[in-house]
Amino acid sequence: MRVLKFGGTSVGSVQNIRKVIKIVSNLSNKQAVIVVVSAIGGITDQLVLAGNLAKENDEEFKNIFKSIKKKHISFTTILGITDKSVLIRINNYLKELEQILNGIFLINELSKSTLDKLLVFGELCSSIILSEAMKIEGLNTKFKDARELIITSNKYTNTLVDYTISNKNISKYFKNNKEAITVVPGFIAATADGDVSTLGRGGSDFSAAIIAAAINSSALEIWTDVSGMFTANPKKVKQAKAIEFISYEEAMELSHFGAKVIYPPTIIPVMQKNIPIHIKNTFQPNLAGTIISSSAKQNEPIIKGISNIEHISLLTLEGNGMIGIPGFSKRLFETLSQQSINVILITQASSEHSICFSVSEEEAQKAKRSIDMAFENEISLGIINPLLVETSLSIIALVGEQMKSHQGISGKMFSTLGNNNVNIRAIAQGASERNISVVISKKDVKKALNVLHERFFEDQKKQLHLFVIGVGNVGARLLNQIEQQLPYLNKKLNINIRVIGIANSRKMLFLEQAIDLSNWKELLEKESVDYTLNAFKEKVVQLNLRNSIFVDITANEEVANSYDAYLKNNIPVVACNKIACSSTYQNYNHLKLLSSDYDAPFLFETTVGAGLPVIDTLANLMASGDEITSIEAVLSGSLNFIFNNFKSGTDFHDIVKQ
Repeated sequence: MRVLKFGGTSVGSVQNIRKVIKIVSNLSNKQAVIVVVSAIGGITDQLVLAGNLAKENDEEFKNIFKSIKKKHISFTTILGITDKSVLIRINNYLKELEQILNGIFLINELSKSTLDKLLVFGELCSSIILSEAMKIEGLNTKFKDARELIITSNKYTNTLVDYTISNKNISKYFKNNKEAITVVPGFIAATADGDVSTLGRGGSDFSAAIIAAAINSSALEIWTDVSGMFTANPKKVKQAKAIEFISYEEAMELSHFGAKVIYPPTIIPVMQKNIPIHIKNTFQPNLAGTIISSSAKQNEPIIKGISNIEHISLLTLEGNGMIGIPGFSKRLFETLSQQSINVILITQASSEHSICFSVSEEEAQKAKRSIDMAFENEISLGIINPLLVETSLSIIALVGEQMKSHQGISGKMFSTLGNNNVNIRAIAQGASERNISVVISKKDVKKALNVLHERFFEDQKKQLHLFVIGVGNVGARLLNQIEQQLPYLNKKLNINIRVIGIANSRKMLFLEQAIDLSNWKELLEKESVDYTLNAFKEKVVQLNLRNSIFVDITANEEVANSYDAYLKNNIPVVACNKIACSSTYQNYNHLKLLSSDYDAPFLFETTVGAGLPVIDTLANLMASGDEITSIEAVLSGSLNFIFNNFKSGTDFHDIVKQ
């Protein structure tokens, strides 16, 4: 027997439901299947919204309810469901939902137990609709209410499952069940007293795993809208690719750190029974997807994936009074536990001067109030500082089972982030070395994910993002040269150049997906905005792309004076503008120091010697031990032209004129 779970997107439209029926039909020909289904896509969010609006005495909840009702009724109509008993059952569920919302509106209260009762209607309605639609297609199908199978220990969200009773219920029912297909609503359960409970957001995966473990299923298949677990979030990293095989532990680490393909508790029941999990795409069922299992494969990559959690706050408890005094950690985390605040990341320096930890942003102020109260005496004596709260942060996690047997992974991670001006606020690595986590600013998340993915998963092809000011004669030739050389640079030097921004003295154009160099002139005229030096600089910084390079092909003093702003943001500057390097030595030295301090190259070879490689040649001579005692050269392009053309039979006057 096989357990299939279909997510909200998979049943989010009538067309999608028909795709689900086709998949189930093909699989049920080979063996009996249990289909666990989520609420129709978006319905759970609407139920939460309606409940909160009703609690706030906002009558808009009525319109939300009408929208929920309309969607479910339209599904039954389009799918051709005419069985009166089924239609009555769905209408009764919707009436009960409306009564609960009206009750919340009257008493202005939405308790956890009421929220549970509210949320179950999404899965109940979707599973009945799917079950009946399968019957219409001639499939031998039966609906089974999960509240009669899965029992939890209390009434509230994120409950603990009573596996003894649940396993007994599930194995007994499916042992006697003769139908080829059984449809079960996910997410919902019941207490021993018969009250409604739920398994938390994402709990439909968990429902499927509980059932799969109880019946010793041959496999658990999670059908969703992506083709497996990816090496990174494909919405933020375009080069992300599906992971073919991954261990239970690695999958759990990735799911804890933001990979939303699978709900973290899902893995535990099936891992204990060594049941493989297949992540499949409802809309591309022929793709392999991802297999999660205990067996390791040969030649597996060291790093399996990069994940992130957003909306994080970093909290720091510090003070001299903590050094060498036992019990501070216990009091700190006991206080958080009493307030039901989940700690995501912990790190402590060996000096014992501070403890740093991360919680979600929405719980940060609650944590501060409770901890400041718990340590009120020490704070008043000045031996501990009030809890410091930093917001607008994210966690990036590098995950891989093989990391512990390979040296230098941390170094590669930190140097890659540092080279791209991503500041690390905190670091955590467990003794298992399966996960390295860092806290960074949320504005740097996309760049951090991309540079790490490039470093660990791609074929070391470096992607450069160019921002060019000055696209006149020389600038136009440069853009044409880049277009011409792209295939060569890509193939021979593993460099992919993308021109993201260009500007002349009037207009500027930015395209994050790269400017088409075959018609950049037309794009600059039609799709550009008015140019200002400050606006150009702010856009470059705001895009915050990895390996960004500012190129100045002007003779403008204001542009030359802006170099320091780019270097301070870890953006290399390449200039053929002579002004910056022929100004005061103090300014030249200032730019060179910034280049060194921020590890951002400042290249100006074309500002001297008519573009000849003078500076690089001299630097290489000095690096090899030579001492430069004097330099003699004609560095004027005009004079070089005259001397090269002043030959027998030519007049000096004509050459100068030419």
